[in-house]
Amino acid sequence: MRRTLQNFGFLTLVVTLNLMLSAAGKPSVPQFDAGNFDAPQDNLYLPMAIGDTYRYEAEEEDGLIINEITNTSKTKKVEVDGVKIRCTVVYDVEWIEVEGKGQVILEETDDWVAWDNDGNVWYFGEATTEYLYDDEWNLIDTSDEGSWEAGVDGAEPGILMLAEPQPGVSYRQEYYEGEAEDMGRVLKLNARVSVEFGDFEGCLKTMEWTELEPRTIEHKYYAPGVGLVYIEEHRGKTVEVELAAIN
Repeated sequence: MRRTLQNFGFLTLVVTLNLMLSAAGKPSVPQFDAGNFDAPQDNLYLPMAIGDTYRYEAEEEDGLIINEITNTSKTKKVEVDGVKIRCTVVYDVEWIEVEGKGQVILEETDDWVAWDNDGNVWYFGEATTEYLYDDEWNLIDTSDEGSWEAGVDGAEPGILMLAEPQPGVSYRQEYYEGEAEDMGRVLKLNARVSVEFGDFEGCLKTMEWTELEPRTIEHKYYAPGVGLVYIEEHRGKTVEVELAAIN
């Protein structure tokens, strides 16, 4: 189920974004080195602890959206530039609580992520399944649109998180033409966030967007040593996504 919402506030946000990007110039392309993954280092804002499950919640018009992201013990080798990179499989599942139906799965994805020797977190692709429903929440189809793998059909890896993020730096998070073209930009390193899970200071704030969905912009907040704790999704109206638990 796709939602399209528009209002004056969103148009203002788009104009502001365009001005920022014009001033910053073309976002920088990550410099990928396939030989730089033999001694991976942890990242302050995206720790690589295996087994941790992050639970996020968001109240939307259709119901409570729940998203769980797990750094699994599974791995996948992705070949880029003739080198096979061992990636951690991150399992991402999202569902909605629907009255009379209970929990209805919306999407599940295996993301392939690797930390390099400098602590940059790289994204090598995903295998995703989106579940499509009618107005009565009866399953009618599934879609793997958006799936991609670095090194295949022109797709390239991108950076999910810089080892040393600095305000004003832009970076490409993923690239598969027409399917996956997310970008990121560091906004600040001293943000404060209060969510159900706790209060955090010294947070990294980023902005993410893609030309494939021009009506959607996200501000994400990462707490040092914890990871992603809060998201503001701007798509017509602001949807707040909060970290609820880490298991």
